[in-house]
Amino acid sequence: MNKPPRRPMTLRDVSEASGVSEMTVSRVLRNKGDVSAATRVKVQEAAKRLGYVPNRIAGSLASSHVNLVAVIIPSLKNMVFPEVLSGISESLDGTALQPVFGVTEYRPEKEEKVLFEMLSWRPAGVIIAGLEHSDPSRAMLAQAGIPVVEIMDTDGEAIDACVGISHRRAGREMAEAILAAGYRKIGFMGTQMPLDHRARKRFEGFTRTLAKSGVEITDHEFYAGGSALTKGREMTQAMLARHPDLDFLYYSNDMIGAGGLMYLLDQKIDVPGQIGLAGFNGVELLAGLPRRLATMDACRFEIGACAANIIAKRVAGEDPGPSLVQLTPRIDFGDTLVRK
Repeated sequence: MNKPPRRPMTLRDVSEASGVSEMTVSRVLRNKGDVSAATRVKVQEAAKRLGYVPNRIAGSLASSHVNLVAVIIPSLKNMVFPEVLSGISESLDGTALQPVFGVTEYRPEKEEKVLFEMLSWRPAGVIIAGLEHSDPSRAMLAQAGIPVVEIMDTDGEAIDACVGISHRRAGREMAEAILAAGYRKIGFMGTQMPLDHRARKRFEGFTRTLAKSGVEITDHEFYAGGSALTKGREMTQAMLARHPDLDFLYYSNDMIGAGGLMYLLDQKIDVPGQIGLAGFNGVELLAGLPRRLATMDACRFEIGACAANIIAKRVAGEDPGPSLVQLTPRIDFGDTLVRK
């Protein structure tokens, strides 16, 4: 069932919350006029708490929004998100809506800034990656009065609509496949967990499933920044130096997994005879590797297309269907996960 759109915050709301006049609120938010420092702080704190965003097109257009869809993603360096953007673009093709995007670099404070700037232009809808946001970002999204679709993840509570996969389930299913193949001495390598919530949830699902079978991760290592391929090689070399008896390496994404695979092949280590590997995301660019890396499809294009379709239908006043869409990723065993 569709949630009714919320009324956008106005100057009057901020005025009532801060206890000053609308004219004073306007001066503070436009950074014009003579206003005391104490009053300025009081107004700014009220606006932030309410999730108020100034309307930069007020008075210039008859419509309450422009035909733009704000798309907010954490990275353009990650191979995942270009496919998401392709799905969004294709789904909006033929409508009056045009996607515009901003990048947060996995930083909550950067997300607040990008979201604030985009909402100030009154887009028709917002597509934003992830379910974890700072309180100011959640307030802005909840009070925007437009369709909001959080994408990539379904493990949590959505503000409005949500399209993605369960990353805890993805980690669980990969652990089950690895255990079923007979592997027991397992290492994990991935991105920095405090920043990448979806990788963290896969790790949680993965380790909990192993623990239920009496298996603990032998070693794990996280990285941030730099070339993923290079990091994959470096971390794989370091981990095997610490634990040469490992029989499986699970990577949080395909790019570091590809780096690990190339290192192992360079060292003449038998893959998958001596050691098995798996990544995540199903990156087609890696199809030309000497061994096809085991992975799991993250449904990237479908997520983008479905999210954009929800926005387009809501804007058109049509029924977009369920507000929660959970897609099902599938394991590709490739050449590096032996099925015993």
